[in-house]
Amino acid sequence: MAFLEADSRVGGREVSLCKVEGRPEIRCEVGWLELQPPARSVNYEMISSEGITRSAALVTADIRDLGARSRLSVTVQLSSLADDMEAGYRQGFAAGLDNLAGVAERTMVLERVIRAPRSAVWAAWMNPETLPQWWGPDGYSCRTKRIDLRKGGEWVFDMIAPDGTVFPNHHLYHEVRSEEAIGYVLLWGENGPKHADAWVSLADQGGATKVTLGMVFSTAAEFQEAKGFGAIELGLQTLGKLERFVQTA
Repeated sequence: MAFLEADSRVGGREVSLCKVEGRPEIRCEVGWLELQPPARSVNYEMISSEGITRSAALVTADIRDLGARSRLSVTVQLSSLADDMEAGYRQGFAAGLDNLAGVAERTMVLERVIRAPRSAVWAAWMNPETLPQWWGPDGYSCRTKRIDLRKGGEWVFDMIAPDGTVFPNHHLYHEVRSEEAIGYVLLWGENGPKHADAWVSLADQGGATKVTLGMVFSTAAEFQEAKGFGAIELGLQTLGKLERFVQTA
């Protein structure tokens, strides 16, 4: 899969190419019509190959919380312009949902409502002078080597624990939407192996800001190791430091 566009907002779209050796590329265009996190999404989907539209569909996904598990129901209203598209959709969604279940098992999501305007939270996060001042759990500090908080930029730094242990980090930023979202890749040290894909979203809540910090670890083993290390608690401490910083700035 190769993504040419990716804008997961209402009114945004995603365009991808599915490449199979020895077969024509399949182009998929998805447009987001409704997003109600974390319960529902609605999108249109257009499939084409060799410049010919093969199908158009309306896809509705409903997610129901079952405690430790979730039930995901996907409804596809398909207008097929090729004889084999229904079978292809069933096969494609079955494989996709299997992949989704695997990714979900190594995904960590942290949330905190910060009592400060979204503009203030964004300014604290995306300022190279202030980000190192609050980033990290309680008692940790940051030692920056390079920092450029733009799309295509990076942050190379050491996180230093209270006992002096040094944890090298390298963040690569691939998405920056002002006061809305940040997307980046976490590496184990400068140009080291990939640790996780991460994102941040900021949502206004009547003058406060809901901050969501998500991470998809490279492997399920790394997720379990991070969870056992206390990554959830340490991440929530980091968001707590952010709140204290913006309230006293």
